[in-house]
Amino acid sequence: MVICLVIKLIVTYKGDRATISSNTSTLVNESALIIANLIMFQKIANVLSIVSFIMVASMSGGAYFGYKYVTSENFKSQVMKEIMGNVSGLMPKVLDKGLPDVTGPSIPTKSLPKL
Repeated sequence: MVICLVIKLIVTYKGDRATISSNTSTLVNESALIIANLIMFQKIANVLSIVSFIMVASMSGGAYFGYKYVTSENFKSQVMKEIMGNVSGLMPKVLDKGLPDVTGPSIPTKSLPKL
C-alpha cells in the first residue's frame, strides 16, 4: 500500500529568511502523524499475522500428531488393558464362569406337523 501526500508549502521570504505559515506547518505535522500511525498499524498487523500463523501451525501439528497417536497400535493396546482391568474388577464372577457351551432358542417355536 503506497500513500502519497502532496504538500504545497507556502513559503514567504523576508530578505534571506524563509518563513512557513502556521497553517502549512500544522498540515505537515498532521500528515507526518498520519503516516506514522499507518506505519505503526502496519507493524502491529504484521506481528499479529505472524502470531496467527504460529498458532494455526501449532494447532495443525498437534492435531496431526494426536491423530497419529490415537490410531497407533500402542494406544490401542493401552486402552484395551485399561478397559479389561475395569471390566474384570466389575464382573469377576461372570468372567470366572466363562461362556456357556450350549444356549437355548431365543424364541420358543412350534414344531411343524409331520406329513
